[in-house]
Amino acid sequence: MNFATARELLEYCDKEKKKISEAMFIRETEDLEQSPEETSAKMRRAYSIMKQAIERAQKEEIYGMGGMIGGESRLLNALRENGKNICGPLVSKAIAYAMGVLEVNASMGLIVAAPTAGSSGVIPGVLRALQEEMDFTDEQIIQALYTAAAVGYLITRNATTAGAEGGCQAEVGSASAMAAAAVVELMGGAPVQCLDAAVFALTNILGLVCDPVGGLVEIPCQNRNAMGASNALISAEIALSGIHSVTPLDEAITIMYNVGRSLPSALRETARGGMATSPSACEACKVKWKLPS
Repeated sequence: MNFATARELLEYCDKEKKKISEAMFIRETEDLEQSPEETSAKMRRAYSIMKQAIERAQKEEIYGMGGMIGGESRLLNALRENGKNICGPLVSKAIAYAMGVLEVNASMGLIVAAPTAGSSGVIPGVLRALQEEMDFTDEQIIQALYTAAAVGYLITRNATTAGAEGGCQAEVGSASAMAAAAVVELMGGAPVQCLDAAVFALTNILGLVCDPVGGLVEIPCQNRNAMGASNALISAEIALSGIHSVTPLDEAITIMYNVGRSLPSALRETARGGMATSPSACEACKVKWKLPS
C-alpha cells in the first residue's frame, strides 16, 4: 500500500475503513520492509525524545549557542503556575513546551526534526500538552504521530519542508499542519477532518518568511514554534466543529510550494532579509558573539 497524494490517502482510508494513522503505519512497515514491531519501536523512541526535550527545558538552564534564547519555556511555565497566563492551560502548555524544545535544539541537544530542527517544537509541544490536559496514553499519542507523519510525508513528497526552499511556512507551517491533523484524529475526527485541519494550518501561515537572526535557529524561530503550536490547535478545533475546507490538501500543498519558491532568496533562510536585518537584532547578535560593531 502506498499513496502519493492526499486524495489517494483518503480514498484508501474510505475503502479500507482505516484511520490515517493506520494507513501510515502500514505504509511505513511495508516501504521500509520491517516488522510492525520495528515500526512501533521507532515511533516510541521518537516520542520519548520529544518528551525528554520538553522535560529538560523545564528543569535545566539551557541557552542556545548564539546566546539569544534560553529560559523562555520556564518563564512561561512560571506565569501559568502563578495563574497569570492569558491563554487556557492547554494552549499555555503547548507554547511553553514548543519554545522549550527550541532551546534544546539551539543548544545542540537531542530533538526530533519534525519535520525540521527549526520547527521541532510544534508537534511535541501540542501533543504533550494535549496528553497532560486530556489524559491520553503514550500509545494514543504515538498512534497520532503516524497521522502527523502522513501529512509530513505528503508535503515532503509534493513540495518541501525546507526553509531555504520555501520559507518558514514550509517549516513551522508544515509542522503546524502535521500537529493539527494529529490532534483531530486524537479527538475522534474523521480522516477528511484531519486533512481539513492541515489545510487550515497551512493557509494560516501561508507566506511566512524564514529570517533567522545571525543565521541561527533561535530568533524569531522560537516564537514562531509557539505560534505554530497555537495555530495547530485553532485549526484542529475549526475542523472538528464540522467546518470543511474548500481547498483540498493536495492543492494547499502545491500553493504553499509555489508561494515559497516565489519568495526572494533574502527571505529564505539567508539571514539577509526580514527580522534578520533589524539593527537591534544585529547588534544583539554582535554582542553575544563579541564581534566588533
